[in-house]
Amino acid sequence: MSQKIKVMVVDDSALVRKVITDILESDKDIEVIGTANNGKSAVFKNLTLNPDVITMDIEMPIMDGLEALQEIIKTNPKPVIMMSVLTQYGAEATFRALEFGAIDFIPKPSNLLAMSMDDIAELLISKVKAVARISLKISHSKDIMNRQSTKLTVDSNQKRVKKIVGIGTSTGGPSALQRVLQKLPGNFPSPILVVQHMPPGFTKAFAERLDSLCYVSVKEAEDSEEAVDGCVYIAPGDSHIVMEKMNNKRIIRLSQSDKVSGHRPSADVLFQSMVKADLENNIGVIMTGMGRDGAMGIKEIHNNGGYTIAQNESTSVVYGMNRVAVEMGAIDAVVDLDSIPDEIVARI
Repeated sequence: MSQKIKVMVVDDSALVRKVITDILESDKDIEVIGTANNGKSAVFKNLTLNPDVITMDIEMPIMDGLEALQEIIKTNPKPVIMMSVLTQYGAEATFRALEFGAIDFIPKPSNLLAMSMDDIAELLISKVKAVARISLKISHSKDIMNRQSTKLTVDSNQKRVKKIVGIGTSTGGPSALQRVLQKLPGNFPSPILVVQHMPPGFTKAFAERLDSLCYVSVKEAEDSEEAVDGCVYIAPGDSHIVMEKMNNKRIIRLSQSDKVSGHRPSADVLFQSMVKADLENNIGVIMTGMGRDGAMGIKEIHNNGGYTIAQNESTSVVYGMNRVAVEMGAIDAVVDLDSIPDEIVARI
């Protein structure tokens, strides 16, 4: 890189600020240009230091991370990565932060977490590098909630071939997924399996939040359960999700097998299993995210008669996974984020 990525670290703990700074500065392309111990200071320093990326704690004195995030988005928008604690409040606040305009989150080191310091360090550095040069596309939570009234309809009397819908996404995915799933009707005639790259422990809270906001049911997937129509199954963090067909039933399997395309769960694993379970009757969707996970798998869906959809560049937080799939010739329709549900329903 011609210029180092400038990062501001915001946390009320001096120890955490030092740990995060040391992690980031272990990479030659990153420089921590300032720190702040509360949200008010962070808002001011964002204007004076003008960092490329901000890491933001949620619980802080004077002004908390959620308030500071909203001020930053209003006054000098920057990619903000939230540092999240694995508690019910921490998870809820994290998903609210994503609605308010945060780009992504990583877990704070904790004994509740099934991630090592090395894993967290690798995740933080990769996310900072991925979001450093993006132009922000902010969707406020009010806009997202208002979209619920524009849900689509499905004719429940229409005879149709049973299909499987698979969605793969990463950075920028949580709020984008919410936008897509909120438009789907409760009588959606297929199961939907989702790979959202997310640390272990957070996917259950994410699924519960989506379930409270959507007409379709949303849950964290469980091993050996039957996939039913009108239900969305989120792959648990650190588990691959696979679709199998047994005695005419669609069964979900979870596995701890090796990472694929650098990820577990992997969208490639999901999409390839859909082809094995049902050669032609698949709809694959690949959305915003860094890297290339899902591109090979969605090409298999495309090559075997399924229908494939990619989120376009202009509405993607990171045009990575979907870009690779488009460039490979794996995609039937490239559409903006708010057209993805319409495209799914039209093909179901």
